[in-house]
Amino acid sequence: MSSTRIDTETLRRLPKAVLHDHLDGGLRPATVVELAEAVGHTLPTTDPDELAAWYVEAANSGDLVRYIATFEHTLAVMQTREGLLRTAEEYVLDLAADGVVYGEVRYAPELNTRGGLTMGEVVETVQEGLAAGTAKAAAAGTPVRVGTLLCGMRMFDRVREAADLAVAFRDAGVVGFDIAGAEDGFPPADHLDAFAHLRRENVPFTIHAGEAHGLPSIHQALQVCGAQRIGHGVRITEDIVEGKLGRLAGWVRDRRIALEMCPTSNLQTGAATSIAEHPITALKDLGFRVTLNTDNRLVSGTTMTREMSLLAEQAGWTVEDLRTVTVNAVKSAFLPFDERNALIRDVVLPGYDAAL
Repeated sequence: MSSTRIDTETLRRLPKAVLHDHLDGGLRPATVVELAEAVGHTLPTTDPDELAAWYVEAANSGDLVRYIATFEHTLAVMQTREGLLRTAEEYVLDLAADGVVYGEVRYAPELNTRGGLTMGEVVETVQEGLAAGTAKAAAAGTPVRVGTLLCGMRMFDRVREAADLAVAFRDAGVVGFDIAGAEDGFPPADHLDAFAHLRRENVPFTIHAGEAHGLPSIHQALQVCGAQRIGHGVRITEDIVEGKLGRLAGWVRDRRIALEMCPTSNLQTGAATSIAEHPITALKDLGFRVTLNTDNRLVSGTTMTREMSLLAEQAGWTVEDLRTVTVNAVKSAFLPFDERNALIRDVVLPGYDAAL
């Protein structure tokens, strides 16, 4: 099947796996409007369509710090039990409607405590909402499995606290850990205590690296902190010259370290210049374990179907390419090995075979 002939409905039906998707970056615009009215928070506009457009426009600054600042309004409506339950449930339903069969949702519980909830209560509430969404999706005939990654904010001082919660809730839906926030100036090695604790407790983790900062950030995340995956990682290309891999790039490729790549988001933050020239295609062709992700669906105005469509239309991707990155994602999910194999064998590959 030629990449130029992949219609939207075919793309929507393809089974998808997303490893890098932020809960507070993926709310429905109408939900933000309704919850903001309930808590008395002022938005740039109360028209859902206009609000959706505002998010994308504000995020198209080419600056990661300003991109992150757009989360002020989503976080404002995620400070109560009611807000968290609703947004978590809708998160799952929106993934299911987009053909996602496995997703990992990440968020920083410390950012949801302004209304009086403790970090532990935030995690309990989000898990309850995710479970409700999962049950509804299954009942509707669109089953999806969702695991949670708890984030520590790398520029603040509660990273170890978030790591402790990842350990405490690892048998209650939390599958791993991450650090998020402004990358430049806040190296991952600042939080070695948290990462050492996670390794001792056998909790896997990914680290945002190689987006706003380059190779030293990726090197620290892997070789100093011990990350099993890299969030974004687009700047690993700085260690590749005319197809020849440097030592760090070779390490990432040869050890099958997954790169959680988010094309549209990278355009917004200035980490890439176009979909056609986004590093995901070259890295895929060089044999890296690249995965395709949305990052923040509201902020980027995107879905997994849209990300796939953009790559097909502007970078020449085929259904086979999309199958490759989907299998890559499931292989690198923070799930037990047998469960990953079963998901690939029973769900992903049959779904792609039906499209070919």
